[in-house]
This record gives sequence, C-alpha cells and structure tokens, in this order.
Amino acid sequence: MARVLPSVRNITLAIIVGLASLPSFSVEQELKLDYRLNEHIVLIPAGSGRSMMETTVFQPNGPGPYPLLIINHGKEAGAPSAQQRDRFIFMATAFVKRGYAVIVPMRQGFANSTGRYKDFGCNMTANGYSQANDVRAAVNYARQQDWIDSDRIVVAGQSYGGMATMALGTEDLPGVRGLINFAGGLRDDANSCDWRGELVKAFGNYGAANKIASLWMYGSNDSLFGPELVRRMHGAFVRAGGQARLVEFGPFKRDAHGMIASRDGEKIWWQETEQFLKQVDMPTAVRYAVVPQPTLPKSDFANIDDVDAVPYMGEHGRTAYREYLSKMSPRAFAVSPNGAWCWAEEGEDPDARALATCEKKGGQPCKLYSVDEHVVWLADPSPLPDGTALASRVLPRAAGAVGGTSSVTN
Repeated sequence: MARVLPSVRNITLAIIVGLASLPSFSVEQELKLDYRLNEHIVLIPAGSGRSMMETTVFQPNGPGPYPLLIINHGKEAGAPSAQQRDRFIFMATAFVKRGYAVIVPMRQGFANSTGRYKDFGCNMTANGYSQANDVRAAVNYARQQDWIDSDRIVVAGQSYGGMATMALGTEDLPGVRGLINFAGGLRDDANSCDWRGELVKAFGNYGAANKIASLWMYGSNDSLFGPELVRRMHGAFVRAGGQARLVEFGPFKRDAHGMIASRDGEKIWWQETEQFLKQVDMPTAVRYAVVPQPTLPKSDFANIDDVDAVPYMGEHGRTAYREYLSKMSPRAFAVSPNGAWCWAEEGEDPDARALATCEKKGGQPCKLYSVDEHVVWLADPSPLPDGTALASRVLPRAAGAVGGTSSVTN
C-alpha cells in the first residue's frame, strides 16, 4: 500500500546535488546537534515498554524545572523507518528563549525509534488514536523528569502529528493545559476511500470527547488540507462539543503546510500562539538569549546573478545555479573543485545541508559560494590539504557556542 503523505520536510526542504557529468537527484543529510540549545537525544519507552522512541530534547541552561512543549511530527511518503529525525528547530528556539524545555518524539516505527508503525487505512479516527498513544507515553515520561514542571505542559503537532495531538485531547491528562494543531490531518490517496469525509468524521469524534482547549492554524495554500476541508473538520469538532479556535492565516510561501518548519514561520504563528499560551496560563516572556548561528559575510567576488562567475561549474552546474537563483530564502549553494555542487533551500540550516551533501556526493571538500541573497566566496589562492592550489576559496564557518543560552535580565 502506497500513500502520498507529504510532511513538513517534503514541503519545505529542498536539496539537489550533482556532478558535472551526472543528473541531479534529491538527498538529505542528518543535521548535527545544536549545542546553543543544549540539544540531545533520549529514548522514551512506548507501547508495552519494549519499544523506544528516539526523542530530541532542547532546553535552557540549568536544572529546571521548565515548562514543556511537546511537538509531534508528520508522516512522509514511504517507509516510516526511512524518515529522518524531526527537530522543528525554529519553534524549539522560540520556546527555549521563553524558558521552556522542548521534546520532539519520533513515534514507534519512525526514524530510529523501535516498534511498529500501525496503519488503519481509511479509518482516520483509529489512525489518530493509535498515534496519540505514543504521544501519551511522551507526556508520561516527561512528567516523571525532575527538570520538567509537570503541571505546565503544552502539546503541539504538525500534519499527522496535529491529528494525533487532537486525538490525545480526548483524555484529561494531568499537567497538559493546551493543544496546538498546525495543519493537522492525514491524507490517503491509495485506498480508494473518502479520506476527506473520514477526516471530518474523525475530528467530530475527537470533539465529542474533547477535554483540553486547542488552537488550530491552517494556511489557505495548504497543499493537503484546503480551506473548505479545514472548515468542515473544525465545524465537526466544535459542533460535537470540542474547544478549538481556528486561525486561517492566508497563503504562506509555496505551501502553508510546512509553515512551522520555515525560518519565517514564527512571524505567522507566534502572535496567535502567544495569545493562546496566556489563555491557558503558560509563560510567554523571553527569559534567555540564544547565541545566533554564525554567518559568512558578503563578498565582492561577483554579483549573485552572475552565473558565469561560479567556479568549477560545467553545463549541469550552471543550470543548477540558475535554478537556485529562483529558490526561497534561506538558501545556500556549495561547490567543489571536482565539479560537484549542491543547493538547499528553506528548512533548517541550508548552508550546512548543502555542504554536507556536496561533500558526500563529490568525495572532496566543498565550499559555500552563495548564502541567501549574497555571494560569500572569496578569491584567495590557498592550497587544499593535498597541496593543490585553488583559484578561490571561502572562509570557514565559526564554531557554534556550547550551551549557548544565558538568562536575560532587565
């Protein structure tokens, strides 16, 4: 059975890699842990306790206890085990600044989590409840940790994770004060079923048993769940007795479905989220400063739209660079002396992703040529480790700070 289930990564992350003699293809690299946010990975028991969920944790410096945000991921097309670890780094950063711990559990069968992904086909109600079981396990784990304030928890989710979050809201869970549904739902084009009607029915069922207030956010150009379907789902939920405020925020870039994974998404979601957090008596004031990611300065090597100035490029590479110029920011373009190249747009740390994938496919060190709207390449005949002189190079990136959050004092 094959499903078309784009998730936040499919919608907002694009990476194309190639050599001068090879056609381009898409790949993705696992990002390094972000020590500015004390990012680390823990294993959380799920199911009967024998399965373990790979879970990303972000938190401020210090022992806590911290209020908690749990973020639930969507489902990509293909095998769940092939899906990479989700981080939601931009939302995590916004909450760590406000003194929260953030955890992102990969549910059973996803990424490096053990256990089995359970699929109930067109039965959308059962699909949501099944995924909610793993979210409940994450809540129970968190409430047992001494660095978590067990009485101040908010649960959010995107796409399939948003649906799981609303299914979780049928339980009166101690400490969980609110739910946030970002573009929640599940699409099934494989089973010849009325998946839209089944979604409406599922949200009606969740609304009838709803115990926790919720905020819903959907964009008008969401490629999976359009405005008419969203209104049907929300209407079914509230008519059945559910507590939910729907925010329809209009179009966002190419596809609003991936809004919370975008660097620019906070401009859309924070104001409404702040209002909701205050409503459920959760903190909203900034308490910590997070060290900014190091950036490369603009160079005077060439204008960004001068395709012929890009070093080492053959015909395929120059075609790729022309395509890169039409991509959204944040974006980055990397090159290698052997003609390998890579561009990355949107999502998390596109410069690191472009470099890592360029080096993996080209087998040699790569350098960034362009970041966002600027050329960052510098002319300097410095040798590579093998002694080969280059016509151009780019300055190395500065190392990030370790544990780079500090208290903000007024």
